[in-house]
Amino acid sequence: MAKSFSYFYNMNNWQIHLKGFKAYMQLERGMSKNSMDAYLRDVDKLRQYVDIKSLDKTPTEVDTVTLENFLVWLGGFNLNARSQARILSGIKSFYKYLLLEDIMEDNPAALIEAPRLSQKIPEVLNYEEVEAIIAAIDLSKPQGTRNRAMLEVLYACGLRISELLNLKLSNLFLDVGFIKVIGKNDKERIVPIGKEAIKHLGFYLEERRAQRNVGKNFEDYVFLNRRGKNLSRITAFVLVKDLVKAAGIEKNVSPHTFRHSFATHLVEGGADLRAVQDMLGHESITTTEIYTHLDREYLKDTILSFHPRNKKSAPK
Repeated sequence: MAKSFSYFYNMNNWQIHLKGFKAYMQLERGMSKNSMDAYLRDVDKLRQYVDIKSLDKTPTEVDTVTLENFLVWLGGFNLNARSQARILSGIKSFYKYLLLEDIMEDNPAALIEAPRLSQKIPEVLNYEEVEAIIAAIDLSKPQGTRNRAMLEVLYACGLRISELLNLKLSNLFLDVGFIKVIGKNDKERIVPIGKEAIKHLGFYLEERRAQRNVGKNFEDYVFLNRRGKNLSRITAFVLVKDLVKAAGIEKNVSPHTFRHSFATHLVEGGADLRAVQDMLGHESITTTEIYTHLDREYLKDTILSFHPRNKKSAPK
């Protein structure tokens, strides 16, 4: 069956608005390419639904009922709640953009609620486990001093692994106890660094200065491999996994676990949540609040373990 003129008009209309949405995300919101591509895929799923169901609608003609039916349709593909929520988030952002540009007067996605998600508590290490992992580093090996400095900085500053691996010499201000970190979407933040991390970073930098085979364009990177280039994520993950095994720890630990542990230990120690948010580089305080849940779990476990009424053989 031949496609009608209105079909081609509507599909072209979708493409025009998707192109505008991409420009908005890139220029006004400064989003990364991966984030933009994910949002565009989310909206394109809605476009595909409109096409498959022969609804003959432009984005501005999609109403709340259409979106609700779209979510039901997505559910038929056995997508979990988290995936559905992510897709809905992309579509909500798209319609917010159309409102901001005065392309629409009402937001059909405004009243649609995302599926409820069970909050996933990240794995964390206690302080003794962090010490055991660091102690497992063999400092007699060629890269031992570098590896010690990496883990000290990772834990002391709560960095993402990408932030650690892209750390620059020009962004170290060790004399005043700070480093400048380039986070998500190239956002900069200043993070304090403790004396122990400064000490071991200093040991490594002495070796780093003597390294003669520094690759071109890698002169400013702090952490280098034996070929004089910056380290890969895979190398960092393998390093942590090997050290965790050597320390005899059975938890599922990755470099990101040190970031979770850093934040959890700060919250448990009474740190202000806003300060932790700034150090982690979270845009929303809601993201940081996960560590208050971890703190509550710690308190609950403490009470259940040590309160006499919760012990099997309570004193008479």
